[in-house]
Amino acid sequence: MLSDEETREGEEGEDEESDEEVDEFPEIDAESDSGSDGASDEDEDEGEDDEGSSPSDSDSDSSSDVDIFPKPKDIISEITGHPKRVYPEIEPEYDSDSSIEDDPNRVGNIPSHWYDDLPHIGYDINGKRVLRPAKGDELDKFLETVEDPTSWTSAWDKNAQMNKPLSPEELDIIRRLQAGENPDGDYDPYEPTVEWFIGKGKEEVMPLSAAPEPKRRWLPSKWEKQKIMKIVRAIRQGRIVGSKPKTAGDKPQFYAIWNEPPSNQAPPLPAPKPALPTHAESYNPPEEYLPTAAERKEWENIDAEDRERDYLPQKHSSLRLVPAFDQFIKQRFNRQLDLYLAPRIQRTRLNIDPNSLIPKLPSPSSLRPFPNYRSLKFTHMNARVRCVSTSPDGAWVVSGDDNGHVNLWEVNVGREVQKWNFDGNIGAVEWCPRTDTSYFVVGTYDKLHFIIPPNLPSVVHNPTHSTLAPATLPPATQSPVKWSSSPGREDGVVLTILLPAASGLIKQITWHRKGDYLATVSNRESQGSVWIHQLSRRHSQAPFKKIKGAVQLVLFHPIKPHFFVATQRYVRVYNLAEQKLIKTLMPGIKWISSMDIHPSGDHIIVGGYDKKLCWFDLELNDKPYKILRYHTRAIRSLHFHPSYPLFASSSDDGTIQIFHGRVYSDLMTDPLIVPLKILRGHDVNDGLGVLQVRWVSKQPWLISAGADGNIIVWCS
Repeated sequence: MLSDEETREGEEGEDEESDEEVDEFPEIDAESDSGSDGASDEDEDEGEDDEGSSPSDSDSDSSSDVDIFPKPKDIISEITGHPKRVYPEIEPEYDSDSSIEDDPNRVGNIPSHWYDDLPHIGYDINGKRVLRPAKGDELDKFLETVEDPTSWTSAWDKNAQMNKPLSPEELDIIRRLQAGENPDGDYDPYEPTVEWFIGKGKEEVMPLSAAPEPKRRWLPSKWEKQKIMKIVRAIRQGRIVGSKPKTAGDKPQFYAIWNEPPSNQAPPLPAPKPALPTHAESYNPPEEYLPTAAERKEWENIDAEDRERDYLPQKHSSLRLVPAFDQFIKQRFNRQLDLYLAPRIQRTRLNIDPNSLIPKLPSPSSLRPFPNYRSLKFTHMNARVRCVSTSPDGAWVVSGDDNGHVNLWEVNVGREVQKWNFDGNIGAVEWCPRTDTSYFVVGTYDKLHFIIPPNLPSVVHNPTHSTLAPATLPPATQSPVKWSSSPGREDGVVLTILLPAASGLIKQITWHRKGDYLATVSNRESQGSVWIHQLSRRHSQAPFKKIKGAVQLVLFHPIKPHFFVATQRYVRVYNLAEQKLIKTLMPGIKWISSMDIHPSGDHIIVGGYDKKLCWFDLELNDKPYKILRYHTRAIRSLHFHPSYPLFASSSDDGTIQIFHGRVYSDLMTDPLIVPLKILRGHDVNDGLGVLQVRWVSKQPWLISAGADGNIIVWCS
């Protein structure tokens, strides 16, 4: 497309060519200049305008039957002396074309639906409204097509809101588009080819480009294909959603910004204001503000952070003698810090009494009885007592030390009844929980010894002997564990169980509540370290073929067929009947050292070498319900009292902590744990303190065994 200036230049060029074709411009005589002074400028303009007219136009106009334009007059130009044709001026009267034309709509290129609900369709050039033309119904439109056969050649003008006829050129373009032709009628699809590089003088010595042919010209781009397929998959999966087309109903949503409800938050706090200057900061302060020599020296010796003010008052005779402030940069920086670190929100400080946050616990005197003093003391000479156990009737105590000695004591009077000697260290001793029999088990290296205490009445001795050494033995089973009976020994060792070789020292023995099963744990870190033995069948089995971690302790559930296995970090609960894992307790202890279960079977306590005691509610969660940190060194032993709401913990710090632990039958009530007493009576030997504690079953008495070789009975 050509610009307006190029169009005007083209038109002027055409006028000049037409002038040259009609007549030549005559030479101007110098005398005609004076004679043409009275000629008007209008004649000059008319003469210039009429020079472009041709005689052929006048002939065609005169020959037409109907005169569309007004008839012109032929006059002689006073400037050129040639005849020219002058048309009369058109008066815009009522019968003229321009007088009956409507003012066009001048609203510009804006959406027409803005005026759908208004009586006008826009504004004219004078700013007046252009009213909407009247529209007929569908019947009127049909009648117009019947009466006017050229009505199909009109199109709807949105700006004027009416049908306007199409010109022949526009109809020709529409016809060409319908026929699939080029809209331009002057376009020649069969014009001859212009040979730009063929012919004399057009040969190219060098090619246009010596670069090799790129591969992309004959092979589609693989990366573009992958990119397009990625976008296609995203569109199919709905991850890319196109924007919805805007319709007339999508009107912009406007709202008043001042109609929002007021905020409930307090306005931000204002920035702190700088302190106003005082008399001491004046350039000519009073004499009482000037420091003395002693005050100046004292001020210089004080640290900058501890000074009351960071300047010394100085006196100057005039303002022009005041030097520059040497602390200006530092003062501005501190001011910026004050603004940066100023609080934005004012928070109300809660005045809470710290004592009100401490839970209200009952006094220990109201929770009696519990052990609070040392009653008796037994001593193993030059040996550590690692294990101790009490009989079910609470009358006897059996203990074992590192020298292989097992001693039987009477609780009431502290008398040693009998002593047994074994090879190696004694790892564990445990009394059978049955009340109709009376015997205990001693664990040494790879062996379990079942011992009947002396001086038993025949009512108890006979069932005990028949249990350990029956007349008819059950059929033997294939097991690496060997059972051997020796009922005739005078020391009372009736039965011995030989564990597999290299099993190690047995460090724990635990009984099932019925007294027929017992489990042992040795210090060998393998799946063969745990064995479960059944006395009635004389059968032993290893319950685990493979287990994660080194087993530290095991326990039987007092009511359910559950088996607790404690490794260094976790406590796993197994169902022996279904042979599956039920849950895993995570106490958060680095190394578990002791464990005991409540007589109700719903709670368990776990102690560790990192001085923590964790109370678990098995029905609540696999995380500890409460963590107690009362010991200053590693916890060695824990034990629940079988009948009283008491439990005890012993540590390497040489102390024993007594707690009141009441469990309620109401599941909505949390257990009550109250620390009652700290018992001190054992000495710390080689970093080891109290190694094991056991309760007397029928009394609130406690038996403790320490590394100092003493066994102490604590009574209430």
